[in-house]
Amino acid sequence: MPLPELLHLPGEPLTGVQSGLRAFDLLGTLAFAMSGALLAVRKRFDMFGVLVLGAVTAVGGGAVRDTLTGQTPPLFLRDELYAWLALGGGLLAFAFGERLARFERTIQVFDSIGLAVFASSGALGALALGLGPLGVTFAGMLSGVGGGIIRDLIANEVPEVMYRRDQLYATAAALGAATVYLSVPHLGVLGGQLAGIAAVLLLRVISRQGWVQLPVRRLPGE
Repeated sequence: MPLPELLHLPGEPLTGVQSGLRAFDLLGTLAFAMSGALLAVRKRFDMFGVLVLGAVTAVGGGAVRDTLTGQTPPLFLRDELYAWLALGGGLLAFAFGERLARFERTIQVFDSIGLAVFASSGALGALALGLGPLGVTFAGMLSGVGGGIIRDLIANEVPEVMYRRDQLYATAAALGAATVYLSVPHLGVLGGQLAGIAAVLLLRVISRQGWVQLPVRRLPGE
């Protein structure tokens, strides 16, 4: 199901669909940058550390996805607005971090928005390359969780995706990507992305309420 109209070459004018997708991507970049930078503020990183953690959270997952799918250099290097926005989100978090870091929910909101947008946009990018359902789901999931995994490793945290069975993260990203794959033929590109975003946010909300959890296998005697 290749979607060549989603592919944009530098210097070419953006179509309406491409402009809408780019706006979603920029929103996700800002949200992830704020999420990573707020974690850095909470862990008492200096200004440089805050900017680095915010930037790698914002562009890390997309860079890994682009490298694996042969789209090099990564998007944030081809379109530097993404890099500038990642740094800008870090600066905002550094400037207002003392207020924002008091509220754990603020970080979770930014993180969930970034996860939803990046998972769905990563799935659309994989669709444009003609990948199948598993490839689309994997690329979307990697786009969503890659930056968060890099963020947690740099911040000396166990990656949240590995242990928070009460707050589905990678599963939500995979569901959003799969929803995009199933929705685009019926709802169109932007409609499919909105459906994917809604699926991620819905699963995140209900898992945080404790209504959905993944099973854990325990060894005898534990």
